[in-house]
Amino acid sequence: MRILIVNPNTTVAMTEKIGAAARAVASSGTEIIAVNPADGPVSIEGYYDEAFSAPGLLAEIARGEAEGVSAHVIACFDDTALEAARSLAVAPVIGIGEAAFHMATMVAYRFAVVTTLSRSIAAIETNLLKYGLAGRCAKVRACEVPVLALDDPASDASAQISAEIERAKRDDRAEAIVLGCAGMADLAARLTEQHGLPVIDGVTSAVKLAEACSVLNLKTSKIGAYAAPRPKPYLGAFASFAPRQARAVDPGKE
Repeated sequence: MRILIVNPNTTVAMTEKIGAAARAVASSGTEIIAVNPADGPVSIEGYYDEAFSAPGLLAEIARGEAEGVSAHVIACFDDTALEAARSLAVAPVIGIGEAAFHMATMVAYRFAVVTTLSRSIAAIETNLLKYGLAGRCAKVRACEVPVLALDDPASDASAQISAEIERAKRDDRAEAIVLGCAGMADLAARLTEQHGLPVIDGVTSAVKLAEACSVLNLKTSKIGAYAAPRPKPYLGAFASFAPRQARAVDPGKE
């Protein structure tokens, strides 16, 4: 099977890290294709960045569908444009945030999330409510590390994440930790050993769930919320995103 992993930001080094983490857990017959858009923010830190990362993400999902991949993974912890991607795709689309939350509930009663910046807390809490898992999450914590610092060897990002995990164990009675950024994917194993509790990365969780969906021949349901978008024209810069069988209309020629 082939799994497309889309990092919705444009930082190639982060995409490479995500791809390496995914390949480390993928089954022997699974090909991991890790990509990022050419256009958009270099990191996603809040609602504004998220909005401008969605078009590039959806374009990559569309390419993956055309190439017949078995499943898609959205490698941003906010699950950027997840519902739109599911409307576009027939193959399963797994968000790394939702995947990690569900994995955490299978190995612990109470979990905490450790993310990057405080501005990300609201989006994560909103997703937990939407997924029906807010009651299992003790707290969403931010270690105040910018996303790009995760790729900077000179930063103390790892130490700050570790310190926040220790606070989650002590103050929140967390029994497991979910790492709240795709850029933390390479830290999970070491932090698990260091802190003596499950530390869960969304990228690897999503890969294994994507493999399971493919093995079970599960596709995205198209009879309700994730039905294909209705054909209609999209104008201007978004003309190429018009749903299939539609075309942009030039008002001067109609």
